Amino acid sequence: MRHSPFTMYPRTAAFTALYERLGAPVERLDLAGIRRSRGVVYPQVPPFSWITGGGGRSVGVSFGTAPARDGYEIPLRLYRPRRLRDTQTDVPVVLFFHGGGWVQGNVVMYDPLCMHLAEQVGAVVVSVDYRLAPEHPAPLAAHDAIDATGWVAHHGAVLRADTSRLAVCGDSAGGNLAAVVAQAIRDDHEAGTSPIRHQALIYPATDMTMSSPSIDELADAPMLTKTNMLAFRDHYCPDPASYVDPLVSPLFGDLADLPPALIQTADLDPLRDDGTRYADALRAVGVPVRLTNYLRVPHGFASFPGVVATGAQHRAELVGELRTHLYAAHVSPDLLGG
Repeated sequence: MRHSPFTMYPRTAAFTALYERLGAPVERLDLAGIRRSRGVVYPQVPPFSWITGGGGRSVGVSFGTAPARDGYEIPLRLYRPRRLRDTQTDVPVVLFFHGGGWVQGNVVMYDPLCMHLAEQVGAVVVSVDYRLAPEHPAPLAAHDAIDATGWVAHHGAVLRADTSRLAVCGDSAGGNLAAVVAQAIRDDHEAGTSPIRHQALIYPATDMTMSSPSIDELADAPMLTKTNMLAFRDHYCPDPASYVDPLVSPLFGDLADLPPALIQTADLDPLRDDGTRYADALRAVGVPVRLTNYLRVPHGFASFPGVVATGAQHRAELVGELRTHLYAAHVSPDLLGG
């Protein structure tokens, strides 16, 4: 069968089997168990770094906050390449939103990817620690993501960056939030003036009605099953009436005049067709889209590039697209490593 888990690369299959054996799926966790799972991080030393891609001493990490509309201070984790001078402010910004079904995950777990993007793109990466369900159901995560991005767009001096050149990026639930943010920030600006130059969506969830054919086709896929997805949705969107709200399902939003998109999907992922359908919908209204479906890999592959044969290709494509759009007509040899 074309989409059998057995079509994975052997080392990918071995890793996913071990990962699933060590952790309980979300549908078996009570609130205390969910909260414990959010604290999981992996050391950035071998053998863990062989799997995750490791961190980088060439990137400095600092912290900040952005105000939410309800008075909450949204934590931010900031990454800046050390090769950039303190006085160098013509550096673009990538807003990053982590995955985890709007329920799990944390910003520290995404250090390897965020450090890689900061160094290779030549950008300040701002990872947004948005609030999680079930304590904070939809659309609070979307509001936090939008509010943090709006704050960043107006505080280039604080970040020592050019916040007229932003990109949004995220994986899975984070890809969902990145797509939602791109729509919301466009709506807050005059036509053609949004600071978001690009949206990089890694296996994004775009339709909370779960109507994509791949969800049933790959219901028992490794790393993410349909049962997992239903549990995440129940935590994040307890009201079925919200499933078609563009704040939780960007597929149902107004897609005209959005920034160009890169959408990366995994062929063995129930969310595969969410990405494909979103790409088709963007193209239908004239938004430039690059869609790449990575074969023989499951959901989550961006977090374990060391055990998928296409890990380097995925990262190179992601970096290349971000650099292309963030540096279009604005080439700085220092920032591009010249």
